[in-house]
Amino acid sequence: MITVPIDPILFSFGHFMVRWYSLISVAAIAVGVWVARAEAERKGLGKAAIDTLMLWLIPAGIVGARLFHVADHWDDVYSLEPIRIFYIWQGGLAIWGAVLGGLAALVVVAWRKGWRLPLLLDVMAPAVVLGQAIGRLACVITGDAMGKATNGPFGFAYTSPNAMVPQLGVYYTPTPVYELIMNLGIFALLWQLRTKKLPDGALFLIYLLLYAGGRFVITFWSSYRSTAFGLNQSQLISLTALAVGAPLLLHVLRRNRQGRDALA
Repeated sequence: MITVPIDPILFSFGHFMVRWYSLISVAAIAVGVWVARAEAERKGLGKAAIDTLMLWLIPAGIVGARLFHVADHWDDVYSLEPIRIFYIWQGGLAIWGAVLGGLAALVVVAWRKGWRLPLLLDVMAPAVVLGQAIGRLACVITGDAMGKATNGPFGFAYTSPNAMVPQLGVYYTPTPVYELIMNLGIFALLWQLRTKKLPDGALFLIYLLLYAGGRFVITFWSSYRSTAFGLNQSQLISLTALAVGAPLLLHVLRRNRQGRDALA
């Protein structure tokens, strides 16, 4: 069991505060952009394409992440104090919202520019999951998105009055730690697979299936409210991603194999 004494506010000047959450989120985006630019150059797309994409993907991802979080906590938090919707620096970003918001922007930009969507998705997959891993470190420090209260054997308790847990001194299941480890594992696998002769789009679909499956399991220990069928919002989206991604991956791999057989 671990006690976290870190203050989520890194430093402040009067009413202006710099929070760990904001700092780590910016770092996660910066690292993700760096990885994506390197992959784009390796695949012959050029860094300029990623720079153009990021002008749309980053805002769309942030908006999507915030909207999903607000929708999930509307009744108990934001309907009571709507102005808090805009307090994004305090935390409260739903990862699935970021993925879906960024994906929507990517589809639109790729269509407008005439770029190959499957190739772009493969470029972005390692960058996205590494950014997700780094972003979860912010949750660990601030206490955001912690799971249910636990008696052990592994739990985090927070002592800072600025921590985002429901109650100080209570041990909670550290679901962000589990997801951080999972994301790093997915990134390591994708980083190896990216140089293999996979068909375009396969790498992104592998990421999607691995993340959706892991997220579905991990959120059983979360404190998210049930939305339908005894499952929370994240789990319902994970099931949808699995239902869509698995057939698509099989189709992409089968079509690639048929293409190779036709050339043999």
